[in-house]
Amino acid sequence: MDGNEAVSTDVAVVGLGYVGLPLAQEASRSGLQVMGFDVSTNVVEGLNEGRSHVDDLSDADIEEMRASGFRATTDEADLGGADTIVICVPTPLSDEGGPDLGAVKAAVGTVGRHLSAGMLVVLESTTYPGTTDEVVRPMLEEASGLVAGRDFHLAFSPERIDPGNPKFGMRNTPKVVGGQTPACTERAATFYRRFVDTVVEAKGTREAETAKLLENTYRHVNIALVNEMARFCHELGIDLWDVIRLAKTKPFGFQAFYPGPGVGGHCIPIDPNYLSHNVRVRLGYPFRFVELAQEINATMPAYVTQRIMNILNTDGKAINGSTILLLGVTYKPDIADQRESPAVPLAKRLASLGANVVFHDPKVPTWKVDGSVLESVTDLDAALASADLTVVLQPHTEYDGHLIAKTAQRVFDTRGITPLGDTVEHM
Repeated sequence: MDGNEAVSTDVAVVGLGYVGLPLAQEASRSGLQVMGFDVSTNVVEGLNEGRSHVDDLSDADIEEMRASGFRATTDEADLGGADTIVICVPTPLSDEGGPDLGAVKAAVGTVGRHLSAGMLVVLESTTYPGTTDEVVRPMLEEASGLVAGRDFHLAFSPERIDPGNPKFGMRNTPKVVGGQTPACTERAATFYRRFVDTVVEAKGTREAETAKLLENTYRHVNIALVNEMARFCHELGIDLWDVIRLAKTKPFGFQAFYPGPGVGGHCIPIDPNYLSHNVRVRLGYPFRFVELAQEINATMPAYVTQRIMNILNTDGKAINGSTILLLGVTYKPDIADQRESPAVPLAKRLASLGANVVFHDPKVPTWKVDGSVLESVTDLDAALASADLTVVLQPHTEYDGHLIAKTAQRVFDTRGITPLGDTVEHM
C-alpha cells in the first residue's frame, strides 16, 4: 500500500463547522486540493457562494479558498476521489451522559461506502478512548471489505481549534496524531506536516484520544477550583481577583484561571464527561475529580442568581419586576458562538423568578432563551442607566469596564472588568 496514486482531491473534510472549515482553509493555503463535504445544503451553498458561517473565517477567507480550488458538496460520491478524508463532526453528550456518536457513525458510514485502498481516514471529533479502534475501524472495514493498517490508513488527531484566538490557529498549534499502526501514524503525520508547523506522534489512537480529554479536564477542574474559591472568598471578604493577580506573579508552578458564571462551548462542559462516563462504564467507579468539577461549574448560574437576588435585596428591591441587563451572552469573549453558554440557564432562572431580562451583546443581535427570542438592546448607555442591575457575563473587547461602572445603577461583574466601588460587586 503506497497511497500515492493520482487522485483528483488531496483531502476531503467531512463536517464544515468550526473545526473542519479552518482545517480546510489551512490545507488549501498549503497548496492541497481541498473538498468539503457537509450534509447541510445551506452550509454548502453558502460556502460555494463565498459566505462564511463560522467566527474565525470571513467571507474574504472563503473566497480565497475558492480561488485556490476549494469547493463544498453534499454529494457523498465525491469522497471517492480523495487521497485523505478527515472527519470533523460534532459529538454532543447523550441523555446518558456519554458521547453521542450519531454524527460520527453517520459520517463513518458515508466514508465507508467510498473507501478505497491506499486512502487515509482521520477522525478529529472529540470522543472517548477506544472510539477509533472499536467503532470507526469496524464500520469502515465492514463497509469496504478492506483492512485498516493493511489496505488503508486510519488515525485519530484531536482538534485543538480555539475560536476567537488571535495568536494560535491551525498552523501554529501543535497537532497530535495517533494511528492504528505505526505506519498509519507516519502517514497521518506526513499529511498534517503539509500545513501544520509541529506534529506530535502518539503511541496509538487511544493515547491521542485521551490526550484531548486530559487537556480539557485540566481546564475544567481548575476553573471549578476558582469558582468554588469565588464563593467562599466572597463570604470571607477576600478579593479573589487580587488573590489571583498576586499568585500569578510566581514564575513557575502556577497558571492563572478565573471564575465566571459557568462554563460553555463544546469542550469544557462536554469533553471531560466522555472520560468520566467511560471510566464508570468500563471500570465501574467514578472519576471523582471530573464529577465534582461538573457539579461546581454546573451550579454557577444558580449561584449567580442568588448573588443577584442578594444585591437587589440590599437595594430594597425584589427580583420580581426588576430589570436585569445581561452583558455578553456568548460562551467566550469576542465571538458569536453561544454553544452551552451559561447565560442561557441564568436567564431562565431569572425569568422564572419574575425578572425582566434584557441583554446586550455586540456579537449577538437576537438571542433565543426558553422558546423566546430577545433582541439585543440598541442603546447600551440608556439600558445601563435604566436597568436595576447590570450583570457582566462576558468581557467582550467592546465593553469599557469604567464606563459600565459609571453609567449603570448597579453592577454585578462576574469577569472582573469593572473597578470596584459602592455600586459594583465582583464575583
